[in-house]
Amino acid sequence: MHVVATAGHVDHGKSTLIRALTGMEPDRLAAERSRGMSIDLGFCWTTTAQGQTVAFVDVPGHERYLGNALAGVGPAPAVLFTVAADEGWMPQAEEHLTGIDAFGIRHGVLAVTRADLADPATAMAQARNRLARTSLRDIPALAVSAVSGDGVDTLLSVLDDQLARLTPPGPAAPTRLWVDRSFSARGSGTVVTGTLTGGTITAGDEVYVPRLDRTLRVRGLQCLGQPVDDAPATARVAVNLRHIHAGDLTRGDSLVSPTHWLRVATADVRCHGDSGYDLPREILVHAGTAAIAAATRPLGADTVRLHLSTPLPLHIGDRIALRAPGSRRITGATVLDPQPPALRRRGAARTRAAELATATGIPDTNAELDRRGPVREGLLRALGAPPATSPLVGDWHVSASHIATIGAAIHAVVLAAPGPLSVEAIRQQLELPDARLVAGLLPDTVRLRAGLVEPTNGPPLPPGAQAALDRLEARLAAAPFDAPDGTELAHLGVDHDTLDAAVRQGRLVRIGANYLLPDAPDRAIEALRGLPQPFTASEARLALRTSRRVIIPLLEHLDQLGATECRPDRRRAMS
Repeated sequence: MHVVATAGHVDHGKSTLIRALTGMEPDRLAAERSRGMSIDLGFCWTTTAQGQTVAFVDVPGHERYLGNALAGVGPAPAVLFTVAADEGWMPQAEEHLTGIDAFGIRHGVLAVTRADLADPATAMAQARNRLARTSLRDIPALAVSAVSGDGVDTLLSVLDDQLARLTPPGPAAPTRLWVDRSFSARGSGTVVTGTLTGGTITAGDEVYVPRLDRTLRVRGLQCLGQPVDDAPATARVAVNLRHIHAGDLTRGDSLVSPTHWLRVATADVRCHGDSGYDLPREILVHAGTAAIAAATRPLGADTVRLHLSTPLPLHIGDRIALRAPGSRRITGATVLDPQPPALRRRGAARTRAAELATATGIPDTNAELDRRGPVREGLLRALGAPPATSPLVGDWHVSASHIATIGAAIHAVVLAAPGPLSVEAIRQQLELPDARLVAGLLPDTVRLRAGLVEPTNGPPLPPGAQAALDRLEARLAAAPFDAPDGTELAHLGVDHDTLDAAVRQGRLVRIGANYLLPDAPDRAIEALRGLPQPFTASEARLALRTSRRVIIPLLEHLDQLGATECRPDRRRAMS
């Protein structure tokens, strides 16, 4: 199925043309039929000669209903733009074209209507001249008369060819349906209708409503009046929802995949045509069928931060339209970052503008990783930049540049420490979001041993110090848990510089004020497992043949590693 929105000045034949193309009545309200003018959105459909289903969203052309028109055009991938041959280009045609250009819609057909009333050549030239500066510059054009039928079949054929050029969003894409109606149906309960712009909705699915921060269950589906089990984008869909009142949902709401979207309350965008500094402080943001209030904060010459009054589901690259309340002026914008950092320091806006200068608005996983540092896979999907590779550590993706930066920072922290550091201590110093990133990104210059990170090597010791360290290692090999005190260390000729170097090289481990061989914690764990559980510090001291000076800090070290658990009565048990 393809979805096409109409556009054009009031009374230029949009609805009449839709009747001729589909045989259906787009004006569903009594006030519309009595006045002969569309007020709200109308919905009709037909099947082309090539077998394609085309669903039309007919929009009002009167200036009072510009918001409704933008709600119809916003989710549509293509438009049927009408200009009357007997009147030519008119103000609301200009407004609709500005909105279409703001949304970046590039596909459709220009129909010069009422060709039975006047020579269409002048209106065609006017329209062509106006479209030449917009996203619709390349669409085909032809003259039609819905009254006589001239050109109607050709129009449908040309439209069919244009729609065949659209790239379908794919059934596996993240689901997003923009709601344009919500009502109660007898025997069904709450039903919403809208344009499904991405993904697939299936009966029984859970869908998420960002404005309500609520997940709902799909009870059933219809496409163009017929029950279906599932609906792939792009499509017009009626969704029957469980456990919600029709009045709780409204035009501008959306149904999205629960895990593939953010509730975007702040977004950084790039404006097109008008600079960000030309926007007023208070604006309306049109996205899909939504029109919500927002506050602007200029960042750079064409970049702006939007603070949305109502959260929206937005991805990197989404096109939105901005306008001041009550204004006819519309500015298009591309979402660059739907989860931007806070601006807290003086000059932060200028710095942020520089960061966004290279942002293209095209989802790029590598660029996001370079800009953000480590990012969870779920967040990348929710930003609209799903990764093509597996996570590096846990569910974290890290760019090559950040791998190198984090590795260098770990190296510096470990070498500056007086002894081995826990993974958590390093995480805190580097302000990393997950300790797994430390363990997974250790450089070759350090190693993880017995739960602690220590240097793998260092500068060679002087010959005298090397000999003293050899004597100490031999002494500890004979009595692994009987750490020499200060007097014995001095007798062995081992000073503090030698001890620090030995720790950095991984030849010794410091536990409290004592120095032991690196495998001492592992050997202690193995020995203590053989004790009746739980055990006292005295029982552990006897089992390891050491002193209270050594056993207390050793047991506290094993507690920190999670190997032992200290109970309220100070007895311990192996974890």
